[in-house]
Amino acid sequence: MERTAVNPWDWSIKLGYNQAEIINGATRQVICAGQTAVDRDGNPQHPDDMRAQISLALDNLEAVLKEAGMNLSDVVKLRVYVTDVDEALRNFDLVGMRFGPHQVAPPMSLLGVTRLAIPGLLFEIEATAAR
Repeated sequence: MERTAVNPWDWSIKLGYNQAEIINGATRQVICAGQTAVDRDGNPQHPDDMRAQISLALDNLEAVLKEAGMNLSDVVKLRVYVTDVDEALRNFDLVGMRFGPHQVAPPMSLLGVTRLAIPGLLFEIEATAAR
């Protein structure tokens, strides 16, 4: 698979994502449901701790991708939902720390919401991966 970044401006690159990517040669795609800070039984973890919730949600995303035979380097699109945009952005370095070593900056949307499906959750991340 070949990825070509599309960035008419460079401001988003400084934030860790491309405006768009052209994907050529992908033969397999995985669409992940939103991953949150829950344990293996679906119990919410880390109440009121955005940083810990982001970290666990990313762990869960990586687990889903691994089960599908992929990893973060295969992610071509992210959508993030948060209950507090400012607090999420203060901790968004965690996302960069996970994706940076893979040298990918998938297009991303960050949306503020009043709440997530399970009370107490603060952060949810959806991903589309391709290979």
